[in-house]
Amino acid sequence: MSTTSDTIAHSHPPDAHGTGHTHSAESLKRIVNRLSRIEGHVRGLKTMVHEGRPCPDVLVQIAAVRGALDRVARLILDEHISECISRAATEGNIEEELTELKAALDRFFD
Repeated sequence: MSTTSDTIAHSHPPDAHGTGHTHSAESLKRIVNRLSRIEGHVRGLKTMVHEGRPCPDVLVQIAAVRGALDRVARLILDEHISECISRAATEGNIEEELTELKAALDRFFD
């Protein structure tokens, strides 16, 4: 695994068709950093509940975590469209990639 931002930092295992996809180190770092912050917020929520903080305060923090998760999902979706879908179009397997994306979006919005 390389640490430079212009090389591949993370690869997904090949799917049933033998293809995988990759993410840049910069993108991976940005997503992991956001998830780490969300993780901290969730721990804070747990503490709030344990301490008996007012329900409205807890609900506001839950809304903030939801918003943060939605922003991470948008980053991942944007990356997938700009990198993986583009690469699939170039490699000639765009239909397979779009089918997988549609299935993932169906589960995401369910």
